[in-house]
Formats: sequence, C-alpha cells, structure tokens
Amino acid sequence: MAKKIAVVIREDPRQTHRPVEALRIALGLVAGTHDTTVVLLNEAVRLLSEDLDDVIDMEILEKYLPSIEHLEIPFIVQSDADRSLVQSQFAVQYQPAEYIRHFLTDVDRTLVF
Repeated sequence: MAKKIAVVIREDPRQTHRPVEALRIALGLVAGTHDTTVVLLNEAVRLLSEDLDDVIDMEILEKYLPSIEHLEIPFIVQSDADRSLVQSQFAVQYQPAEYIRHFLTDVDRTLVF
C-alpha cells in the first residue's frame, strides 16, 4: 500500500550536499508508488532557484531538476519565503508554518534533512 511521505529539507544547499541528496531520494520515492511531497524550509528554497552557482553538488542538482519538473513533484514552501528565488515551472504551494506543521503530522513517514 502506498504511503504518504514528506521529505523535509531545512539545510542550506550552499553549506552542505545533503539538500541535493534529499531531492535525489525524493525523486526515487516519487518514481515508486508513494505519495511524496517535498517541504522546503529556510534556505532550502534555493534548490528551486535559477541561480545555482553557490549550491554544493550543483552539477548533480541540474541533472535532477528536469525530472522533478516533468514528474510535477509537489513542493510546500513557507509562505514568508522569498518567492523570487523559485522558478515558476515547479509545482510549489506557499503555506504558513501552521499548515506545514499540520501536514507533517498527517503523513505516514517523514524524512528530515
């Protein structure tokens, strides 16, 4: 039976490789039967930016972004995030922190990076 999974990315992709690795894992989960949503907190929103020059493992991220866009992986970003960072082709919902907390309590599994 398919599970509802949230992949929460809260680390800054300019400081560590973990956010890019988390997106790779999310892409693998979406390719299966799981209902997967990616939650981007704080500076992790930079993963969906046009300017990826400062992102660690930028080359790897650039390979995954077309698949993420094509599969329409759902993203939830805090409503107070800088929306100018996010490219419009991604399936992004902007939600307040309270909604995100409630969403995370409703999923079957949560992976936090």
